[in-house]
Amino acid sequence: MPWHYLIVAIPILLFSLTFHEAAHAFVANRRGDDTARLAGRLTLNPLPHIDPIGTVILPLVLIITGAGFIIGAAKPVPVDARNLYDPRRDMLAVALSGPASNFLLAAGFFVLLQLAYMAGLDPLAFNHTTFQLELGVAGFLSAILKLGILYNLILGGFNLLPIPPLDGFGIIEPYLTPELRMRFRQIGMMGIFLIFFLFLYIQPVQNAFWRNVYEATDSVDIPGWMIDEGYQRFMFWRFEQ
Repeated sequence: MPWHYLIVAIPILLFSLTFHEAAHAFVANRRGDDTARLAGRLTLNPLPHIDPIGTVILPLVLIITGAGFIIGAAKPVPVDARNLYDPRRDMLAVALSGPASNFLLAAGFFVLLQLAYMAGLDPLAFNHTTFQLELGVAGFLSAILKLGILYNLILGGFNLLPIPPLDGFGIIEPYLTPELRMRFRQIGMMGIFLIFFLFLYIQPVQNAFWRNVYEATDSVDIPGWMIDEGYQRFMFWRFEQ
Protein backbone atom coordinates (compact mmCIF):
# COMPACT_ATOMS: atom_id res chain seq x y z
CA MET A 1 0.00 0.00 0.00
CA PRO A 2 1.65 3.29 -1.10
CA TRP A 3 2.96 5.48 1.71
CA HIS A 4 1.31 8.59 0.29
CA TYR A 5 -2.08 6.92 0.53
CA LEU A 6 -1.51 6.09 4.20
CA ILE A 7 -0.37 9.65 4.97
CA VAL A 8 -3.68 10.95 3.64
CA ALA A 9 -6.00 8.11 4.67
CA ILE A 10 -5.06 7.53 8.32
CA PRO A 11 -5.73 11.10 9.58
CA ILE A 12 -8.99 11.29 7.61
CA LEU A 13 -10.18 7.94 8.95
CA LEU A 14 -9.22 8.84 12.52
CA PHE A 15 -10.96 12.23 12.31
CA SER A 16 -14.10 10.70 10.80
CA LEU A 17 -14.31 8.01 13.49
CA THR A 18 -13.72 10.59 16.23
CA PHE A 19 -16.39 12.94 14.87
CA HIS A 20 -18.82 10.01 14.65
CA GLU A 21 -18.36 8.97 18.28
CA ALA A 22 -18.35 12.56 19.56
CA ALA A 23 -21.72 13.04 17.84
CA HIS A 24 -23.14 10.09 19.79
CA ALA A 25 -21.83 11.58 23.04
CA PHE A 26 -23.16 15.05 22.19
CA VAL A 27 -26.71 13.88 21.43
CA ALA A 28 -26.81 11.58 24.47
CA ASN A 29 -25.68 14.45 26.70
CA ARG A 30 -28.31 16.78 25.21
CA ARG A 31 -31.01 14.17 25.82
CA GLY A 32 -30.19 13.75 29.52
CA ASP A 33 -27.45 11.09 29.74
CA ASP A 34 -24.02 12.43 30.72
CA THR A 35 -22.35 8.98 30.88
CA ALA A 36 -20.28 9.55 27.75
CA ARG A 37 -19.35 13.10 28.77
CA LEU A 38 -18.15 11.95 32.20
CA ALA A 39 -16.16 9.19 30.48
CA GLY A 40 -14.33 11.82 28.41
CA ARG A 41 -15.96 10.87 25.12
CA LEU A 42 -17.54 14.25 24.36
CA THR A 43 -14.37 15.41 22.61
CA LEU A 44 -12.71 15.61 19.20
CA ASN A 45 -9.50 14.30 20.76
CA PRO A 46 -9.15 10.87 19.07
CA LEU A 47 -7.32 9.18 21.97
CA PRO A 48 -10.39 8.44 24.17
CA HIS A 49 -12.20 6.96 21.15
CA ILE A 50 -9.47 4.49 20.10
CA ASP A 51 -10.46 0.82 20.21
CA PRO A 52 -7.60 -1.74 20.21
CA ILE A 53 -9.34 -3.98 17.69
CA GLY A 54 -11.29 -1.62 15.45
CA THR A 55 -8.90 1.35 15.42
CA VAL A 56 -5.53 -0.44 15.59
CA ILE A 57 -5.63 -4.14 14.70
CA LEU A 58 -8.17 -3.99 11.85
CA PRO A 59 -6.37 -1.23 9.89
CA LEU A 60 -3.01 -2.95 10.47
CA VAL A 61 -4.37 -6.25 9.13
CA LEU A 62 -5.65 -4.48 6.00
CA ILE A 63 -2.27 -2.78 5.50
CA ILE A 64 -0.25 -5.97 6.04
CA THR A 65 -2.48 -8.10 3.80
CA GLY A 66 -2.37 -5.51 1.02
CA ALA A 67 -6.13 -5.02 0.89
CA GLY A 68 -5.67 -1.80 -1.11
CA PHE A 69 -7.59 0.34 1.39
CA ILE A 70 -7.96 0.85 5.13
CA ILE A 71 -11.05 1.21 7.28
CA GLY A 72 -11.68 0.90 10.99
CA ALA A 73 -13.99 1.42 13.94
CA ALA A 74 -13.82 3.34 17.21
CA LYS A 75 -14.72 2.35 20.75
CA PRO A 76 -18.52 2.39 21.24
CA VAL A 77 -19.78 5.35 23.27
CA PRO A 78 -21.37 4.32 26.61
CA VAL A 79 -25.01 5.35 26.88
CA ASP A 80 -27.34 4.64 29.83
CA ALA A 81 -30.88 4.66 28.44
CA ARG A 82 -32.31 5.04 31.95
CA ASN A 83 -31.00 8.61 32.09
CA LEU A 84 -32.59 9.70 28.82
CA TYR A 85 -35.74 11.82 28.80
CA ASP A 86 -37.55 9.39 26.48
CA PRO A 87 -35.44 6.18 26.30
CA ARG A 88 -36.96 4.73 23.12
CA ARG A 89 -37.05 7.96 21.12
CA ASP A 90 -33.74 9.29 22.45
CA MET A 91 -31.85 6.03 21.87
CA LEU A 92 -33.01 6.26 18.26
CA ALA A 93 -31.66 9.83 18.08
CA VAL A 94 -28.34 8.78 19.62
CA ALA A 95 -27.95 5.88 17.18
CA LEU A 96 -28.82 8.02 14.16
CA SER A 97 -26.45 10.82 15.17
CA GLY A 98 -23.35 8.79 14.26
CA PRO A 99 -24.21 8.04 10.61
CA ALA A 100 -25.76 11.51 10.28
CA SER A 101 -22.47 13.09 11.39
CA ASN A 102 -20.59 11.14 8.71
CA PHE A 103 -23.02 12.18 5.99
CA LEU A 104 -22.66 15.77 7.21
CA LEU A 105 -18.87 15.50 6.97
CA ALA A 106 -19.14 13.97 3.51
CA ALA A 107 -21.29 16.90 2.40
CA GLY A 108 -18.77 19.34 3.87
CA PHE A 109 -15.85 17.67 2.10
CA PHE A 110 -17.87 17.67 -1.13
CA VAL A 111 -18.46 21.42 -0.90
CA LEU A 112 -14.76 22.02 -0.24
CA LEU A 113 -13.88 19.78 -3.18
CA GLN A 114 -16.09 21.83 -5.48
CA LEU A 115 -14.45 25.02 -4.20
CA ALA A 116 -11.03 23.46 -4.84
CA TYR A 117 -12.14 22.60 -8.36
CA MET A 118 -13.36 26.14 -8.93
CA ALA A 119 -10.00 27.40 -7.68
CA GLY A 120 -8.24 25.34 -10.36
CA LEU A 121 -6.96 22.51 -8.15
CA ASP A 122 -7.11 18.97 -9.56
CA PRO A 123 -10.01 17.27 -7.73
CA LEU A 124 -8.89 13.81 -8.92
CA ALA A 125 -5.38 14.05 -7.46
CA PHE A 126 -3.71 12.09 -10.24
CA ASN A 127 -2.30 12.88 -13.66
CA HIS A 128 -4.52 11.62 -16.49
CA THR A 129 -1.56 11.19 -18.83
CA THR A 130 0.88 9.33 -16.57
CA PHE A 131 -1.70 7.98 -14.07
CA GLN A 132 0.61 9.03 -11.25
CA LEU A 133 -0.40 10.70 -8.03
CA GLU A 134 0.33 14.41 -7.96
CA LEU A 135 2.44 14.77 -4.81
CA GLY A 136 2.25 18.57 -4.67
CA VAL A 137 0.08 20.59 -2.31
CA ALA A 138 -2.85 20.56 -4.73
CA GLY A 139 -2.65 16.77 -5.09
CA PHE A 140 -2.66 16.10 -1.37
CA LEU A 141 -5.41 18.65 -0.75
CA SER A 142 -7.71 17.09 -3.32
CA ALA A 143 -6.83 13.61 -2.08
CA ILE A 144 -7.77 14.60 1.48
CA LEU A 145 -11.09 16.02 0.35
CA LYS A 146 -11.86 13.04 -1.84
CA LEU A 147 -11.03 10.47 0.81
CA GLY A 148 -13.04 12.53 3.29
CA ILE A 149 -16.09 12.05 1.08
CA LEU A 150 -15.39 8.37 0.46
CA TYR A 151 -14.67 7.36 4.06
CA ASN A 152 -17.62 9.22 5.52
CA LEU A 153 -20.05 7.78 2.99
CA ILE A 154 -18.72 4.30 3.79
CA LEU A 155 -18.82 4.84 7.57
CA GLY A 156 -22.29 6.37 7.43
CA GLY A 157 -23.71 3.68 5.15
CA PHE A 158 -22.13 0.68 6.88
CA ASN A 159 -23.17 1.90 10.30
CA LEU A 160 -26.80 1.81 9.19
CA LEU A 161 -26.61 -1.99 8.80
CA PRO A 162 -28.70 -3.64 11.58
CA ILE A 163 -25.82 -5.73 12.94
CA PRO A 164 -24.29 -5.13 16.40
CA PRO A 165 -22.29 -3.20 17.36
CA LEU A 166 -23.22 -0.92 14.41
CA ASP A 167 -25.66 1.96 14.78
CA GLY A 168 -28.22 0.25 12.58
CA PHE A 169 -28.74 -2.23 15.41
CA GLY A 170 -29.07 0.64 17.87
CA ILE A 171 -31.85 2.06 15.70
CA ILE A 172 -33.95 -1.13 15.80
CA GLU A 173 -32.91 -2.35 19.26
CA PRO A 174 -35.56 -0.40 21.24
CA TYR A 175 -38.26 -2.09 19.18
CA LEU A 176 -37.00 -5.68 19.63
CA THR A 177 -38.21 -8.15 22.22
CA PRO A 178 -35.78 -8.76 25.13
CA GLU A 179 -35.04 -12.28 23.84
CA LEU A 180 -34.25 -11.12 20.31
CA ARG A 181 -32.22 -8.21 21.67
CA MET A 182 -30.05 -10.60 23.70
CA ARG A 183 -29.46 -12.88 20.70
CA PHE A 184 -28.26 -9.95 18.61
CA ARG A 185 -26.00 -8.67 21.37
CA GLN A 186 -24.22 -12.03 21.53
CA ILE A 187 -22.73 -11.28 18.11
CA GLY A 188 -20.73 -8.44 19.69
CA MET A 189 -17.65 -7.11 17.88
CA MET A 190 -17.67 -10.15 15.59
CA GLY A 191 -20.34 -8.32 13.63
CA ILE A 192 -17.73 -5.96 12.15
CA PHE A 193 -15.51 -8.80 10.95
CA LEU A 194 -18.56 -10.61 9.57
CA ILE A 195 -19.46 -7.53 7.53
CA PHE A 196 -15.98 -7.11 6.07
CA PHE A 197 -15.71 -10.82 5.29
CA LEU A 198 -19.04 -10.80 3.45
CA PHE A 199 -18.26 -7.66 1.43
CA LEU A 200 -14.66 -8.59 0.59
CA TYR A 201 -14.85 -12.31 -0.11
CA ILE A 202 -18.46 -13.37 -0.82
CA GLN A 203 -19.26 -12.63 -4.47
CA PRO A 204 -23.08 -12.82 -4.17
CA VAL A 205 -22.99 -10.18 -1.43
CA GLN A 206 -20.79 -7.93 -3.56
CA ASN A 207 -23.11 -8.43 -6.53
CA ALA A 208 -26.19 -7.62 -4.46
CA PHE A 209 -24.53 -4.47 -3.11
CA TRP A 210 -23.56 -3.12 -6.53
CA ARG A 211 -26.93 -4.13 -8.01
CA ASN A 212 -28.67 -1.99 -5.39
CA VAL A 213 -26.24 0.87 -6.08
CA TYR A 214 -26.96 0.76 -9.81
CA GLU A 215 -30.72 0.50 -9.26
CA ALA A 216 -30.68 3.47 -6.87
CA THR A 217 -28.61 5.64 -9.22
CA ASP A 218 -30.65 4.58 -12.23
CA SER A 219 -33.82 5.73 -10.46
CA VAL A 220 -32.42 9.28 -10.43
CA ASP A 221 -31.13 9.07 -14.02
CA ILE A 222 -27.43 8.64 -13.16
CA PRO A 223 -25.90 6.33 -15.81
CA GLY A 224 -24.00 3.23 -14.74
CA TRP A 225 -20.83 4.22 -16.62
CA MET A 226 -20.58 7.30 -14.40
CA ILE A 227 -20.60 5.11 -11.27
CA ASP A 228 -17.87 2.89 -12.75
CA GLU A 229 -15.76 5.91 -13.70
CA GLY A 230 -16.20 7.54 -10.31
CA TYR A 231 -15.30 4.33 -8.48
CA GLN A 232 -12.10 3.90 -10.49
CA ARG A 233 -11.11 7.52 -9.94
CA PHE A 234 -11.74 7.26 -6.23
CA MET A 235 -9.18 4.44 -6.12
CA PHE A 236 -6.31 6.69 -7.23
CA TRP A 237 -3.94 4.96 -4.76
CA ARG A 238 -4.02 1.77 -6.85
CA PHE A 239 -2.03 3.44 -9.64
CA GLU A 240 1.69 2.73 -9.48
CA GLN A 241 4.15 5.56 -9.06
